[in-house]
Amino acid sequence: MSLALPRVHLFEWNDLDGIPEPIRETVVESLSRTLRWGVLRELVTPLTTFLKETGASEILDVGAGAAGPAMTLVEELQRAGVTPPRFILTDLAPRIGAWEEARAAHPGFIDFEPNPVDATAIPAELGKGRARLLSCVFHHFQPDLAKAILADAVRSNVGIFILEPFERNPLGGVALGCTFIPSVMINPLLSPRNRWQKILLTYLTPIALMTNAWDCFISTLRIHTVEDLQAMVAPFGDAFRWRHGVFRYPPFGKGYYFYGVPNPDRQRAPTS
Repeated sequence: MSLALPRVHLFEWNDLDGIPEPIRETVVESLSRTLRWGVLRELVTPLTTFLKETGASEILDVGAGAAGPAMTLVEELQRAGVTPPRFILTDLAPRIGAWEEARAAHPGFIDFEPNPVDATAIPAELGKGRARLLSCVFHHFQPDLAKAILADAVRSNVGIFILEPFERNPLGGVALGCTFIPSVMINPLLSPRNRWQKILLTYLTPIALMTNAWDCFISTLRIHTVEDLQAMVAPFGDAFRWRHGVFRYPPFGKGYYFYGVPNPDRQRAPTS
């Protein structure tokens, strides 16, 4: 499914401590808008199947960022005539302002946990009965943390759905860039915060364009391939059933999804 490239975990500007907030917001806001321009449309069917298999009516959105993926999925599900689940936004660095706006835009379908949440150790009272979603964020985790996130879902006996908008292939960044770059350029005019700083960074300097292009390119090198994920979940045996597939978006983009649900046969099996 991907080029035979080694995974490289170089830095992304959005991950660095101390980066000016207008730059960080530009990265997050531009990606959120890009996703809403049709990138996640084909995920309606696999996500709906996942929810049916888990029986969950609520999703814990892990690493929710500025809520762009959750809002996009709610809108795409509604467009397809499917009633969305209730998304509970969580993050190690909560973006309360953006999340309040998302909740107001989609009442009943989006809510949030205001306290920081560690993806590798989600509190039982927060995660109980809720499937987990990691949308366009799993590549931010080094392999040991990625394994810990998967292990926590299996240990908690809840389904987990991972999606990435490209595979480990720099050409995937080109495909996403066809909509991502226009989103960066228009962002200062649509952003609700720090608008004048973003105008300066975007139109009077190359900073916004360069930082976003770098993060997009490096993200393609950080991707955990399906083969990587299968190796990560192999130690869990048959406790979960694992599925994967690809989704496409214009003009020539291709991403992947990978999900696991508790194995009902294993749950019914007697213990020795």
